[in-house]
Amino acid sequence: MKDSRDGIKNDKVSKSSPVNSLPLILDVDDFKGDFSFDALFGNLVNGLLPSFQDEETDLLEGHNSSISGNDALSNGNFRGDATKLAAPLFPEVDKLLGLFKDSYKELVDLRKQIDGRLFNLKKEVSVQDSKHRKTLAELEKGVDGLFDSFARLDSRISSVGQTAAKIGDHLQSADAQRETASQTIELIKYLMEFNGSPGDLMELSPLFSDDSRVAEAASIAQKLRSFAEEDIGRQGIGVQSVMGNAAASRGLEVAVANLQDYCNELENRLLARFDAASQKRELSTMAECAKILSKFNRGTSAMQHYVATRPMFIDVEVMNADTRLVLGDQGAQASPSNVARGLSSLYKEITDTVRKEAATIMAVFPSPNEVMSILVQRVLEQRVTALLDKLLVKPSLVNLPPMEEGGLLLYLRMLAVAYEKTQELARDLRALGCGDLDVEGLTESLFSAHKDEYPEHEQASLRQLYQAKMEELRAESQQISDSTGTIGRSKGASVASSHQQISVTVVTEFMRWNEEAISRCTLFSSQPATLATNVKAVFTCLLDHVSQYITEGLERARESLTEAANLRERFVLGTSVSRRVAAAAASAAEAAAAAGESSFRSFMVAVQRCGSSVAIVQQYFANSISRLLLPVDGAHAASCEEMATAMSSAETAAYKGLQQCIETVMAEVERLLSSEQKATDFRSPDDGIAPDHRPTNACTRVVAYLSRVLESAFTALDGLNRQAFLSELGIRLHKGLLNHWQKFTFNPSGGLRLKRDITEYGEFVRSFNAPSVDEKFELLGIMANVFIVAPESLSTLFEGSPGIRKDAQRFIQLREDYKSAKLAARLSSLWPSSS
Repeated sequence: MKDSRDGIKNDKVSKSSPVNSLPLILDVDDFKGDFSFDALFGNLVNGLLPSFQDEETDLLEGHNSSISGNDALSNGNFRGDATKLAAPLFPEVDKLLGLFKDSYKELVDLRKQIDGRLFNLKKEVSVQDSKHRKTLAELEKGVDGLFDSFARLDSRISSVGQTAAKIGDHLQSADAQRETASQTIELIKYLMEFNGSPGDLMELSPLFSDDSRVAEAASIAQKLRSFAEEDIGRQGIGVQSVMGNAAASRGLEVAVANLQDYCNELENRLLARFDAASQKRELSTMAECAKILSKFNRGTSAMQHYVATRPMFIDVEVMNADTRLVLGDQGAQASPSNVARGLSSLYKEITDTVRKEAATIMAVFPSPNEVMSILVQRVLEQRVTALLDKLLVKPSLVNLPPMEEGGLLLYLRMLAVAYEKTQELARDLRALGCGDLDVEGLTESLFSAHKDEYPEHEQASLRQLYQAKMEELRAESQQISDSTGTIGRSKGASVASSHQQISVTVVTEFMRWNEEAISRCTLFSSQPATLATNVKAVFTCLLDHVSQYITEGLERARESLTEAANLRERFVLGTSVSRRVAAAAASAAEAAAAAGESSFRSFMVAVQRCGSSVAIVQQYFANSISRLLLPVDGAHAASCEEMATAMSSAETAAYKGLQQCIETVMAEVERLLSSEQKATDFRSPDDGIAPDHRPTNACTRVVAYLSRVLESAFTALDGLNRQAFLSELGIRLHKGLLNHWQKFTFNPSGGLRLKRDITEYGEFVRSFNAPSVDEKFELLGIMANVFIVAPESLSTLFEGSPGIRKDAQRFIQLREDYKSAKLAARLSSLWPSSS
């Protein structure tokens, strides 16, 4: 409530007045706004409560003074007389009750007043609402009429606007026609000026001589020339049946000639101004001239003139500097690495120059992409081509360049370096922007003459490298042979052969050449099919060279085996020779045996290196070649077949050499058996001395020789090759021993000695891992029993092995008691089918 009202009420309800002395005044305004019942109640009672509080305070103070200190308790209670406190604690209650009753009555009256007012307001609102609804209905009718008027107005405005637009179009068309007619009149006037005497350009309008209006003059001249040329074309197509037409044609031809002269003169003036501005780097003037010149043949002359006047195309010193940078000083042979560095530096310089020119072109020419196209094309066709012509001189396939000057390989390496670096330049120039120019195609055309014959040059280069390497190896071998001086023929053959052994290093060098050639094939062949064809041809060269190299190496190793065999045959003597001749022959035979053993080892080394070389080629094919052949159907299978065919010659030579190795070994075994085996070894005298259970000296020598010589075979051969070789050698050894023992006679102690030899041989051949050979030597041990058992036990000896009875009969015939024990008749009765 407001403070003024609170003050009035506080004044009207005084502290000393009775309850009904003055009426309470409650107004409707007291309940408006932010009404608070607590505030209303406080304003009613606050006038009475303060007096009650003062009297209570005075009463308490009087009681406190009358109570002694002994009456007071520590807990705050009093012990005074109870009668002293009998007076009422709230004396104003009656006043408050009266006040509340009067307030209630006034509140009831106020409610009745409010209800009356609300009733009157409802009636008034109802009346006003009726009036308002009536007014709204009238307004809606007026608005509908207004909308209709607006629609009619809009339709009218649209009709008027369309009419105005048509009128405007007609006016614009008429103005355009008027403008065209005006321009046509002007053009006809200018055309008549050019239609004077041929070559007479002195009487032209000031427009054509005013330097400030060059652009306008150029535009008009081009229009006049186009019109005149078109008219002459029409006149030439039609039939000239009217003399006037002929005269008109002649007149236009004069105009065309004069216009052409004027345009040429104007174009030359603009080009001169363009050159002067270019010298001063006045880009705005250059741009203005270029814009005007674009009206002449789309600015082609200006573009070409700008590009042609660049210093890198007209300065001879620039071209000489290019040559010195890439090729070095005159007379010195450039290496591919130096050329690569030189080309990188030169192409970087060219790229930087083109980048600077591109900035000028973008600022000057209306069609910068066309200018960049001309510039880049000129760079590749003039500057780069001039350098490539000096760098790449295609050699003849008939007269190859000598290896001392690098051979074909130097040309191919130069070609690869130049091609790769030029491709990088093309990509850099493409990044700078060159319009619609096919930079990659143009770059390819620079090398087309070289790429056409590239496969033939690559194969010829590989052949040249192979021939040079073979000559180098032969020269080294000859030099070593010469340095050894005059030695024994057998020793000389062995030394020469050892120096011409197959080298895995050489085969690896062949493969490196091929890898380099394949990398160039990949560089030059953009299409997978072309790449596969070139790769197959290059790989075939490797197969041919490796096959020829290892085959020749095996054949040289075979020659040593053959010469050792010739030495053995030379010293075969008859029976009737002197002791001195026999001793000399034995010494020579020992030398021949040493040569044979040396040649055996050399051949095994050659076989081992041959296998390593073939494995290297096969691994190279699997890792690097096969994936490049897959895009072409059948190329992979064809290369595999070629590889097998190429290696077949080496396999044939290896097979023949291994056969010779077996012959060499068996020849030495036979020599050792013949020289070391004594008749007494198998026919010991029955002198009561205990029999010797050791192997014979011949057996010991043979086993020692085989162990020594076959060590290289175990190292060189593996898998099925080793198994086949050792099986064949074991069979030959078995046959040779059988033939050797047929020369001797055996008694029982000799049979025991023979059985000991057979055991020694059997233990050795067991290292061959050849079951068929082991079986043969086991049967030999069984057959040796025919010399040990008594004659009457021979019939039961082979009951479990009937298949060896025939060989056993041959052994039985070697028994010392064969005739005395009449074993032939006994065997005939026992084995009639074998008699």
